[in-house]
Amino acid sequence: MQNWEEEAKSGYQNSKLSSQCTHRYKIYAEGFAWSVSLKYILSCGSMALLIDPLYQDFFSRGLEPRVNHWPVSTVGMCESIRDAVEWGNAHPEEAERVGKRGQRLMQELGMDTVYDYMLHLLTEYAALLDFRPAPPHTAQEACAGSVLCLADDRQRRFLESSAAYPATAGPCSMPPSDG
Repeated sequence: MQNWEEEAKSGYQNSKLSSQCTHRYKIYAEGFAWSVSLKYILSCGSMALLIDPLYQDFFSRGLEPRVNHWPVSTVGMCESIRDAVEWGNAHPEEAERVGKRGQRLMQELGMDTVYDYMLHLLTEYAALLDFRPAPPHTAQEACAGSVLCLADDRQRRFLESSAAYPATAGPCSMPPSDG
């Protein structure tokens, strides 16, 4: 179990994503709720062993068993993990391809795709509403195009000096391992 309080004190030295991408296999296991780590595990390029998740992420429909991850059953979990590792050790090139396909799925999941998904989700959800939402009578319209109108002088200077262009590197780029 991760001790986040201790990690914060050490500057998260043991939680750097780049240092966690050095193993042939990575296991995704939910705790008592949804876990944010699946996208990071898949981004590593290692063969991801997914223990039957109870919760779905927005990209879960893109997951294909034995194509971009390896499924692990909660029934006979230890045997299922052992079988996956034995298969991967017997077929190292194919296990590597499974990991690389999971990594490619995460790389292709650009922000345009995420925004398209969010728009589709909200549009479909709105179609299910059987009422028309109304703002409270105390609501005030803020600037339609900018948060600058809500900022004080100090905040305005900071916001105006902020970068207003997309990054040149993808969000899932990982440095090569030293091994």
